[in-house]
Amino acid sequence: MLFPTEKAIALIDGNNFYVSCERVFNPSLENKCLVILSNNDGCIVSRSQEAKNLGVGMGVPLFKVKHLMTKHQLQWLSSNYTLYGDMSARMMATLAEFSPEQEIYSIDECFLNLSDVIPVQEQVPYGKKMRARVQQYLGLPTCVGIGPSKTLAKLANHIAKKNQQFEGVFAWASLTPTEQIYWLQQVAVGEVWGVGRKIGANLEKMGIQTVYDLQQADSETIRRRFSVVMARTVNELKGISCIAMTDIADSERKQQIISSKSFGKPIHELGYLEEATASYVSRAAEKLRLQKSVCHYVTVFIHTNPFKPQEPQYRNQITIPLSIASADSRRLIKAALFGLHQIYRTDFAYKKVGVILSDFRDATHHQNDLFTQIDETKSHQVMQTMDLLNKRFGANTLAIAGTGIQAGNNQPWRMRANHKSKRFTTCWQEIPIARAS
Repeated sequence: MLFPTEKAIALIDGNNFYVSCERVFNPSLENKCLVILSNNDGCIVSRSQEAKNLGVGMGVPLFKVKHLMTKHQLQWLSSNYTLYGDMSARMMATLAEFSPEQEIYSIDECFLNLSDVIPVQEQVPYGKKMRARVQQYLGLPTCVGIGPSKTLAKLANHIAKKNQQFEGVFAWASLTPTEQIYWLQQVAVGEVWGVGRKIGANLEKMGIQTVYDLQQADSETIRRRFSVVMARTVNELKGISCIAMTDIADSERKQQIISSKSFGKPIHELGYLEEATASYVSRAAEKLRLQKSVCHYVTVFIHTNPFKPQEPQYRNQITIPLSIASADSRRLIKAALFGLHQIYRTDFAYKKVGVILSDFRDATHHQNDLFTQIDETKSHQVMQTMDLLNKRFGANTLAIAGTGIQAGNNQPWRMRANHKSKRFTTCWQEIPIARAS
């Protein structure tokens, strides 16, 4: 064999994930040319295969493809991140049943360690079983790539997705050495995980055109020319596992959390900016508590629309240190609003406000100071109760009053999302109704 077979790592990836989530609850979108838009319905962030076949690119502004709406019946929807996040959680939970070791890599991708789960000859059938389970339970199409390293698993997934004859599952161990070399030669070096456009161009100048060329390269030469990371990639392509499976909690633990979005329309009033700031802090604080951290600094920034130079321009930010690190939404909102008041200026049309939480500490190793007495037990219980209620009954079931009391998306600072589907899986009022005739 060209690759060692004692280790097997699978990468499972949802196909056109946002589009697929929408199709689960709206089957009429099947086989239709569909795109999903970013915040404020600006740019394309997910495309159906039909849209890709028309040449619709990722990140393209909607107005540039509007001519396709009539000619090719191109349809579009606003992003529904609540739905996508919940479907992702369900998919990851389903896949976790296939291995005791799972690493969630992104909203639609995860690695599974299959080394001690199945024999080599069962890799392809096992991959098909995973695909079928996700399809049966969730209605989501996936592809599976299996290899002795993470990089080869990513590459296998790419080949499975691009070549229909593999029926969504590609495993290096199922091929002969000659077949393995053939497929390594079919993929451009720029498709390798972590290579990127710039490094790919430099590799091509060295005569390294395909994945096979990079695999055959001397890792020490690559290290001197590029970096230790690229040398590690070469070894990964040789089947030497250099990137370990990471514990889920560690892989999701961030060192900084940013919560920020552009407004649906320009905002002048301080009150609306306060609501938006409080809302973004609440969202960031929930993520902070989820990873069991507390933060020492809260940064607030605001700015006008830089794409309207004819209008008065202003941008500023301020960082507020906390005397005691915290993950309590109330304390963080208080600090953020204090900062907002320092940098706010009248007579400007604001396009964006955001918050950054930084300098994290483990919540279990918390220390008070001599002058501030805070009942951390009570604070933790209040926040835990709020998080549990919002998880069970839907986001914003229980919220801080400072985030605003207007229902739904009536707050003028909310993003535009004029074509958003319902929150089918997380909101009682929007659960699909099935009727039997």
